[in-house]
Amino acid sequence: MLPGNLLWSIIGFILTLLVFSYLVGDNVLFRIVIYAFIGISAGYVTLILFAQVLWPRLILPIISGTLVDQIVGVVGLIVSVLLTMKLSPRLARLGNLPMAYLVGVGAAVAIGGAAAGTLIPQFMATIDLSSLLSAAQTRSYSWEPFVNGVFMILGTLTTLIYFQYRASQSRDGKIRRGLLVESLAWIGKIIAAISFGAIFAGVLSSAITALVERVAFMIDLLRAMGG
Repeated sequence: MLPGNLLWSIIGFILTLLVFSYLVGDNVLFRIVIYAFIGISAGYVTLILFAQVLWPRLILPIISGTLVDQIVGVVGLIVSVLLTMKLSPRLARLGNLPMAYLVGVGAAVAIGGAAAGTLIPQFMATIDLSSLLSAAQTRSYSWEPFVNGVFMILGTLTTLIYFQYRASQSRDGKIRRGLLVESLAWIGKIIAAISFGAIFAGVLSSAITALVERVAFMIDLLRAMGG
């Protein structure tokens, strides 16, 4: 099937070949594609940043906003200018304040997002799986939710125990954890390895899917151009 725009299809075909040239080793052609990708991405991000952040949230409020918007915009502009001082070794101290503010806000957002979006939902899901209250109310007793809940709880606890590094010094001078903690940590290590393996399998599957799509695109283009 011939793509709608033949010119861009040919360009995509050439770029795909240049990327595939990395299979024979690192070369200039592959680097050209990578540099072009990085440059285009940087330019795109810059335009998006200016069009959706700087202009509507910083410049436009200062020009035509209310008094409160202008004050907030001026403060943001001053903070932005101070942040650019980090580029100069002599004036880098002036950028410490906005940098500390960004780090603090970023950490708060990350912790809040991890707690509200990951930890609490997983905790509530574990409680829901391990509870037989709904089954008791409907009198449809099933061991499947209970078994799933037990495995969820054991997997979570043993994985957390694996990352617990508190230990005591034995008589021979070596640092060891207790037998129970070490056994649970070993189980958590296996569960973590299975989880990382599943994640790697997902990434590999996505990469193979992208590869198949590119190869199919090249074959279809060659067939269309060959008539």
